[in-house]
Order: sequence, then C-alpha cells, then structure tokens
Amino acid sequence: MAGPAKAVSETAAVKVDANPLLFAKADLVAALKDWLSYLAQERRAAALTVEAYQRDVGDFLRFLSFYDGDAPNVARLGALSRSDIRAWLSARKERGLIAASNARALSAVKSLARRLVRDGRIEIGVLGTQRGPRLPRAVPKPLNAPEADAIFDNVDLVHEEAWLAKRDLAVLLLLYGCGLRISEALGLTRADAPKGGGTLRITGKGGKTRMVPVLPVVAEAIDDYLKACPWPLAKSGSLFAGAKGGKLSPRLIQRSLQKLRLMLGLPETATPHALRHSFATHLLAGGGDLRAIQELLGHASLSTTQRYTEIDAAQLLSVYQSAHPRAKG
Repeated sequence: MAGPAKAVSETAAVKVDANPLLFAKADLVAALKDWLSYLAQERRAAALTVEAYQRDVGDFLRFLSFYDGDAPNVARLGALSRSDIRAWLSARKERGLIAASNARALSAVKSLARRLVRDGRIEIGVLGTQRGPRLPRAVPKPLNAPEADAIFDNVDLVHEEAWLAKRDLAVLLLLYGCGLRISEALGLTRADAPKGGGTLRITGKGGKTRMVPVLPVVAEAIDDYLKACPWPLAKSGSLFAGAKGGKLSPRLIQRSLQKLRLMLGLPETATPHALRHSFATHLLAGGGDLRAIQELLGHASLSTTQRYTEIDAAQLLSVYQSAHPRAKG
C-alpha cells in the first residue's frame, strides 16, 4: 500500500473536480449512482448540493485509488481505517483546502456510507465516529452604536421615493430594535403591525414562536411607512411591499444597506444580520440578562447566545488595553 506522502504528491496532480465514477469498481459505481439519485429525488437536495457531494466523494475515491494502488469497491469503504481518513484529510490540507471544505467533504463521504449501511452493503465502521476538522468558532460582528445610528439617519440617501426610505427604515429598525432575522421581519403580515409599541409574535426557525417587545421608535417607523405606502395591503398579506406592490425581497434590503455602507464608509460586515447581532451585543453591554436575550433572539440553545459574551469581553479588553495605565507596560 502506498504511503500518505506518495498519495499527496500524486493526487495533487489530478484535477480536483474528477468524476467519482472514474475511480471506483463496478459495484461501487452502481452504489454511487443510486446514492446520487437518492440525494436528488428522495432528499430533494439542490442541484449544486448534489454536485458538491459528488465532487467531494470523487476526491476521496481518487485519493484511495492512488493510496491503495487500485480503484476501491464497496467492501473497501466498509473496511476504512482512521489512518485512511486522516491521510486523505491531510492530503487535502496540503493542497491548501480549508477546514470548512474538508469538513464538508467528510460529511459527503459519511452520507454515502450511511446509504450503503441502510442497504446492508457495509458496516458503518470508523466513519460513524470519525470527527471532522475542528472549525474556527464564528464570532458575530456587530456594529457599534454610532454606526447603527448613521444607517438609520441616512436611509433616505438610497431612495428617491420617500415611502421606500420609510419602508427600509422600518425593516432595519425591526432588526436592530427587536432582534429579528430579516426573514422574520419580512414574514410579518399587515395584521401583525404593532400599534404604539406592544409586542410581536414571531415565528422563527423550526416553527418556534416567541413574543418580542416593540420599542415605540420601531412602532412609529412602521406606522410612518404604512401611512406613506401607496399600495393597499391586505391584512393577511405581507406587511412590507416592494416598489410595485408585491412582497418585499430580502435582497432589496441587503442592496440598500450595501449602498449605505459604501456611502458612509462602514465595514463590509455592516449587513442586515449584523443589526440583529448589534441588538444582542448592545443589550448585553447594557446589563441585559443572557437568558432574556436568548428568548428575544429565539435561540434554541444558550450556547448560541453566549457567543455575544465573547464580543463583550473582547471590547472590554480593548478598552482596558488602551486606557489602563499599567496595560502598556
């Protein structure tokens, strides 16, 4: 059997997007076709997802072909060892592929293996417990208060029609003032519009509902938009209308914020979702309770909300290092 170093040098010379059917024996070719059909038809995976899974499995089978000196069959997948998988992931890393890409590729191989196990072709073996590369923990990137204020004060710069500016302001304030996801804000109906504050019942991920208090400034912005909107809005229809009266697309809000970002010199991280992050971070910095913030955001797990404590700690450290007389040594 060829060693990992030899496999790395040989696989690096082969095109990354090779067809997996070229690197498998007849029984595995048939299994691959069945698996790809299953992904597309039963799992209804998007065409690009199926293509990515096929490419990742092809990369693995190509590696095994050079590693073993022979094309793998179904039995070979059932006999994989941890050293086989680690050698493949190491080869990918040597080619400059990042941890997220390698984790996705391993997930694709596991998907194929689960299909073979379900069909009684192999035992899951080490693939059932093999962990992927450790991914860097993503930390939310909120805006600071002046940056958020600059957005709200200048929304009218990106629209010639005043009612469109009022609409965008109302949407953006829902993200920052109530911590909504953009999909949640644009999923509101005309009947949901708050009157003078109060609360909103939001249906979030997984159909989970939560009650969110509405600040008076947010309610006023929504009311101003409704008074200016030239289109009749049915109670059961969308609260926010597009320029021609149809349902507002999130892409239009993203585009408005992108224009503002360029005009105001804001960071690239100034996105609609960053306003939701800012809501949580600014509440936490103001002494908000972590559990309460979890409920307001609709997070299923407290660990997800705890990411915001990392931001707050980083900001505190920055202030300490710049202001404390002993921090500079």
